Amino acid sequence: MAVEILTKEDLNHFKSELLTEIKSLLKQNQLSKKWLKSPEVRKLLNISPGTLQNFRINGTLPYTKVNGIIFYNYEDIVKILEQKKIHRSNS
Repeated sequence: MAVEILTKEDLNHFKSELLTEIKSLLKQNQLSKKWLKSPEVRKLLNISPGTLQNFRINGTLPYTKVNGIIFYNYEDIVKILEQKKIHRSNS
């Protein structure tokens, strides 16, 4: 059985390739799932059903209702998160 020696450079290269692959898979998953149901949104934002309902009522989060099922556009969720982003200065 042959022995292979791995260097730090080998491991860094592997890490870089792995991260690129994971990012690619996550991006594909986000693009393939344009519309999310309420449980998915609650899990994504870590909020309760009542909070999600308040977001609908006060217009914070737009939604679409089809046959009694509420759907949320993934891009709308990302947009809201970007708008609420807090920027702190290092002064």
